Amino acid sequence: MAELERRTLLKGSVGVAALGASAAALKWGFNTPDRKQNPADCQAKDVSATDKRLIFSNWPEYIDEDDKKYVSTLTQFEKDTGIKVDYTADVNDNNEFFAKVANQLGSCSSSKRDLFALTDWMAAKMIQVGWIQKLDASKVPNLHANIIDSLKSPGWDKKREYSAPWQSGLTGIAYNKKKVGEVKSFSELLTRKDLKGRVTLLTEMRDTMGFMLLLEGADPSNFTDAQWQKAMERLKKADGDGQFRAFTGNDYVQDLASGNVLAAEAWSGDIANAGDDNLVWIPPEEGIMIWADNMLIPNLATHKDNAEEWINYYYEPEVGAKLANYNSYICPVKGAQEAMEKVNPENVHNELIFPTEKTLSQTHGFMALDEAKSRTYEGDFSSVTAS
Repeated sequence: MAELERRTLLKGSVGVAALGASAAALKWGFNTPDRKQNPADCQAKDVSATDKRLIFSNWPEYIDEDDKKYVSTLTQFEKDTGIKVDYTADVNDNNEFFAKVANQLGSCSSSKRDLFALTDWMAAKMIQVGWIQKLDASKVPNLHANIIDSLKSPGWDKKREYSAPWQSGLTGIAYNKKKVGEVKSFSELLTRKDLKGRVTLLTEMRDTMGFMLLLEGADPSNFTDAQWQKAMERLKKADGDGQFRAFTGNDYVQDLASGNVLAAEAWSGDIANAGDDNLVWIPPEEGIMIWADNMLIPNLATHKDNAEEWINYYYEPEVGAKLANYNSYICPVKGAQEAMEKVNPENVHNELIFPTEKTLSQTHGFMALDEAKSRTYEGDFSSVTAS
């Protein structure tokens, strides 16, 4: 069976539960005084020394699995450390996961997790409101020694004191070459008549609107309200013209393979893992959006030391190479490309795992937003995607 990917969303283009979660996340906000915490005042006793367990929530199909003689990185970690990992793939969407844990974390109660992985913008918000514990740098030396330069100092956690990238990825275009001719640009997704009604865009606002801003000649990492409004108008027009089949999570992969969708905004690892030679992922002419999912230790985690041991383990080059070989996302670990020689020589120069400086120079992140601005922009975007 073809492997799925880390951004699996609820079935359907935008499920009722996902919409409810998004609305709840926007309603609750992050800056209300009763929900903001001081991580130092919201700690639990760490029982790692006597209770060798770790509870980790991650995205679906985002880690390698045991297979015949193949020993997964998780199983090897358990063997090496004696720590039993309760690994759950219950992060289906950033806003949906926020809805699961907001009441607990916002009131300094336990989320019953020691570690979870969230995309940059949500990780930044949780850190800003004090829901995340600071990492002990002495216990994660591999993180600081081996994190790749492009991920080393994000604006929201410049010293990586609270977060550690699990994997990173690129957002671009995919098309079914058996069903349609080459699609080179995001502009074509919005305007080509032969694609009308058979295009999907992503429900992840920062990915999709990043491209809309690029089409306006704006920088997604630093744009104005006026540029945002022009980008929204472009999206609304294409939607009103019937260009899009749906706004989706990973559902586009199946539709793209069947031919129901001819071209789509797509995450790099999805297409690499689809197991279909007819599906092609390319960087759009306008540029590429880049993101990372980050491991975070929430307040009141009771196995913090064990979580830090896990983070340190996954920043060993050999481990990073094994994981990236499985899911084909950008590996955040220096030395993993050399280690890939032994894991799978065919992937040593795979740009979806180890992008070149030239590729990285084409990437764009999305501007950090305060809570009020985030609510406004998310509302604008959902007025189109939820219609």
